[in-house]
Amino acid sequence: MNALYNIFIGPPGSGKGTLSRLCVQELGWAQLSTGDLCRKHIKNRTEIGKQIDFAIKSGKLISDELVASMVCDWLENLAGSVPSIVFDGYPRTVVQARDFCKTVYEKFDSVKLNVIRFIISDDSIIARLGGRYICQNKECQAVYSLITGSVLNPKKGMGCDKCDSLLMRRPDDEADAILERLKIYHHHEQALLDFYIKNKQEVLEFDVEKPVLQVFEEFKELVGIVCTV
Repeated sequence: MNALYNIFIGPPGSGKGTLSRLCVQELGWAQLSTGDLCRKHIKNRTEIGKQIDFAIKSGKLISDELVASMVCDWLENLAGSVPSIVFDGYPRTVVQARDFCKTVYEKFDSVKLNVIRFIISDDSIIARLGGRYICQNKECQAVYSLITGSVLNPKKGMGCDKCDSLLMRRPDDEADAILERLKIYHHHEQALLDFYIKNKQEVLEFDVEKPVLQVFEEFKELVGIVCTV
C-alpha cells in the first residue's frame, strides 16, 4: 500500500494545524511541522539545530537547503512506521516544493502525494485569528479559540488545559498583522499552485468554511476517494 503524503496549502488561520492534529489523534497519522522540528533540533543540539540556532540569532532566515535537509532526515526516520503524513504549511515556496518533490520521488518508494488547497475567505480568516489564543509556555504552545461554540474553547478560562500556563495572543494575530500575512500568503500561494499544476500534480480544493468536526469528516471522505484512484 502506498504511503500517503498530504500537503496542506492554506492561509494562516484556515485550520491546517487543527485538522493535522485530528489526523494524528484519530487516524494515527504523523504531522510535519517545520517549526516544531526546528525547536526540537535546537533543543537537542543536533548539527542541524546548531545551524538553525545560529541563523536565528544572527537575524537571518533559515535557508531552504537547511529546511530540506531537516525534513528529509525526519522522513527517513519515519519511513514505513505510519500510513500517512500531513505536511502542515510546508512546502511554503516554489523552491521548497521543488526540493521536496525531488527528495520524495528519488528517496521514497510507493508514495502517493496529495496537494490539498484550503478554501476560505479572508473575512473568515480575520474573524478566526481575532479569537485565537495560544499557551504562552514555549514547551507547549497549544492553540485555543475564544469564539463561542468552537471545539477549541479552553476549559480553564484563560489557562491552558494541558499545562495550566496562561493564554496569550500572538502579536501577528492582531488585525494589521493579519492583513499583511494574508497579502504575503496570497502572493506565494499562486506561485506554488502554478508549480504543482505545471508539474501535473493535481490540486484538490477543499472547503473549510465549516465547523471543525464537519471539516474532518469531509476530509476523510476526500482522502478515501483519493486513495481508491
